[in-house]
Amino acid sequence: MNDLEALQGPHGNSRVIAAGEPLQSAHAALILVHGRGATAESILTLVPELRLAEDARFAFLAPQAVGSTWYPFSFLEPLEQNEPYLSSALALLTSLVNRVEAAGVPAERTYLLGFSQGACLSLEFAARNARRYGGIFGLSGGLIGPDDTPRDYPGSFAGTPIFLGCSDVDFHIPKERVLASGEVLKRMGADVEARLYPGMGHTINADEIEAVRDVLARG
Repeated sequence: MNDLEALQGPHGNSRVIAAGEPLQSAHAALILVHGRGATAESILTLVPELRLAEDARFAFLAPQAVGSTWYPFSFLEPLEQNEPYLSSALALLTSLVNRVEAAGVPAERTYLLGFSQGACLSLEFAARNARRYGGIFGLSGGLIGPDDTPRDYPGSFAGTPIFLGCSDVDFHIPKERVLASGEVLKRMGADVEARLYPGMGHTINADEIEAVRDVLARG
């Protein structure tokens, strides 16, 4: 897929790697957002692990952050510290979701999955653009901003399944932020499931993959 058009800021020329069913003939779409220091290609390696049936006709789309980083500082820092990168990254996801919908895949069959920094970005995007999605998966992530950030997001998820998975001792992602993010999303009408894994490192485990697969298989 060519660079997304009409985007501004640091991620304005980001490329998007596509796999699976061509978007124009897809029944559903999964957008995968990589973590800090990683690549679109690396997050796409999760796709075979999901073991989705071929007749599910999923398009898989993975955007690439400039410099492999969506925003420069911790997701717990004041929002302005991560600008203009954060706004540019959010605009990239907006453009990508719009492109999926324009190709004929509705939001109800559009899914977002992110790991680490990509999970934070995906959850923040979803909260700022709440509607009925197929599902949102935040693997080792939480909503962006310090603890006192206002969370008066508009809109409703209308029952969207949202899965949050993280270690209980992740040195990047405090478990308190994972649980607090889940409560915010639940108040916005999402069907939230949060799982904390004792002693797990900053990684993705088989139980999380299965939880994601279960939601995707229902779509």
